[in-house]
Amino acid sequence: KFYTTSSFSVKCDWEGGAPPIMIDIHNHVLPKLDDGSKSIDMSIDMLELAENQGITEVVSTVHYQHPKFDNLRITYEKMLERIYILEKHLDKKSIGIKIHPGAEVYYYPNLLQLIDNPLTTMGNGKYMLVEFHPHHIPGGHKNELFNLKMSGVTPIIAHPERYKIIQNDINKVLEWMDIGCLIQVDAGSVLGTLGKAAQIASEAIIKNRWCQILCSDAHDNRNRNFNLKDAFEIVENWIGKNAYSLVYDNPKAVLSGEKVKIDPKDNIYSEENNVWKKIMLKISELK
Repeated sequence: KFYTTSSFSVKCDWEGGAPPIMIDIHNHVLPKLDDGSKSIDMSIDMLELAENQGITEVVSTVHYQHPKFDNLRITYEKMLERIYILEKHLDKKSIGIKIHPGAEVYYYPNLLQLIDNPLTTMGNGKYMLVEFHPHHIPGGHKNELFNLKMSGVTPIIAHPERYKIIQNDINKVLEWMDIGCLIQVDAGSVLGTLGKAAQIASEAIIKNRWCQILCSDAHDNRNRNFNLKDAFEIVENWIGKNAYSLVYDNPKAVLSGEKVKIDPKDNIYSEENNVWKKIMLKISELK
């Protein structure tokens, strides 16, 4: 069976249920930067909930070069400034979450040109979180991702279960894995709050052990809050204790710039996945 883990594991007496420690490397918790948190108070509410779930560290991944936020001029220094201000407020509330700067980089064929910008990578420049348009993934993108990987920066594909092409053919996830990408699934997809198609695709990806990282992708303190604990409990039912690597071991490895290990023998086509494809096609017929 597919199993992923970092080069180290947390030592604990965890026996199932909510894990004692989680790390979330994809969210939009810093206020007034993109479509995420709207205020300091909202960010505090979000992080209070995150801490109650057992999250100890987050990477606030501002949208970078996204066409919806063309007017954003976010720098690494500005992110550090915002983090410093927010952490001062967190100290007053005794909320002990560590915030790291990061970005969710919208795909253009310029990724190699971005790697020297400390904002666009994480883990000491070893990883880049990359998102695509939900309805269009450009031809030639795999060459760009492969070249990024060869440059020493591992692409992390953000929420592929939300992309139409993946919902129609789940096995296309393997094409990214074959060139060395990691796969990140949103907790909201697992919970069904991002649509039925995304929920079904997320279940297929995780059950096939193609997901290395589970994140909240939190945007606010209402419908898209930190929901990692609830999603984790579902994923634990699907893949057992291997679920812990998705919320701690692998995110920790990314933050540390360590290698996330993937068992290559499972990066193969599975007839079982055809079942999911048929389900997705049936759903599309009902729309």
